[in-house]
Amino acid sequence: MIINRAYRYELKPNISQRILLAKHAGCARFAYNWGLARRIELYQAEKKSTNAMAQHRALNKLKQTDFPWMYEVSKCAPQEALRDLDRAFKNFFTGLKAGEKIGSPKFKKKGVHDSFRLTGAIKVEEKAVQLPRLGIIRLKEESAIGGRILSATVSREADRWFVSFSCEVAIPDPEPVFGDAVGIDVGLHHFAAMSDGTKIEASKPLGKYLKRLKRLSKKHSRMQKGSNNRKKSALGLARLHRRIRNSRRDFIHKLTTELAKTKSEIVIEDLNVRGMLQNDRLSRHIADVGWGEFRRQLAYKTVWYGSTLILAPRFYPSSKTCSSCGYVMDSMPLSIREWDCPCCGVHHDRDINAAVNLKKYARIVA
Repeated sequence: MIINRAYRYELKPNISQRILLAKHAGCARFAYNWGLARRIELYQAEKKSTNAMAQHRALNKLKQTDFPWMYEVSKCAPQEALRDLDRAFKNFFTGLKAGEKIGSPKFKKKGVHDSFRLTGAIKVEEKAVQLPRLGIIRLKEESAIGGRILSATVSREADRWFVSFSCEVAIPDPEPVFGDAVGIDVGLHHFAAMSDGTKIEASKPLGKYLKRLKRLSKKHSRMQKGSNNRKKSALGLARLHRRIRNSRRDFIHKLTTELAKTKSEIVIEDLNVRGMLQNDRLSRHIADVGWGEFRRQLAYKTVWYGSTLILAPRFYPSSKTCSSCGYVMDSMPLSIREWDCPCCGVHHDRDINAAVNLKKYARIVA
């Protein structure tokens, strides 16, 4: 079986390499913003569109006269940025036709998601990587890359640089998992309630560091713009956000890997997370637990390890249905955590009952 797999490592660049990495990220950002501005001007003037290849040819003609500094970086950085812009517009128009709310491409800002992608001659050694125009950069850990390297994406998180290799890997067809099927009801009181009665507490890293984050944000907002102290404060904030993100990512990766390796069938609800985030009271808590990332990781890990992911319909009444007799309640507010079935009298824990109903849904669609 051929799959695409990513390998991510932290770089250990010296001073000159850090400067060159920042130049590549800046060039990619400039090309993206330049291409977006040209597309907007073209549409407003002639009601026409263009594509990445045409914009790349136009940008190459301007290099010698208007942007000679672009020769300091690899040609892949602006080229891949224009391809990303082209893909963003295609997703935007596809979403419009499908009735989905996909935002239009926005201009990029310096210091926010700085990254660039490279293709071509990429070589990975034991503790170093060779990238086009950047040369050999040390890694902070030994690499273990398998398969054919398709591209390398370099990104900055606070004061650290990372490289992610997209590889085409051939793996043996996975053996089917013979573990029990499980229904999983995700929530805020507990991250996951399983049909076997197990409840998994959510890590909630944002809630853990929220007090410190508010204090640093308030301190940062009071500093003079453009001062060195404000730059140091921004770096401290970025480091804290990175710690929060890494903590959430680590929790979800460990849980999804264990589930995909030990459960034959995993049934979860097809939640409208984007719509739920419109709730002013719960949006921060929903974003903190990471339901969307949980589903995304289960989708590809079940394919890798031989298990099956089943999505129950978005409006499947898993919480309102009695798992013993099948009676469906008219309504079930979020404030109700336990309830008694008016038909058979069985006492239910809201989350466990929903997980049991999700497990039964797997038999319905089988």
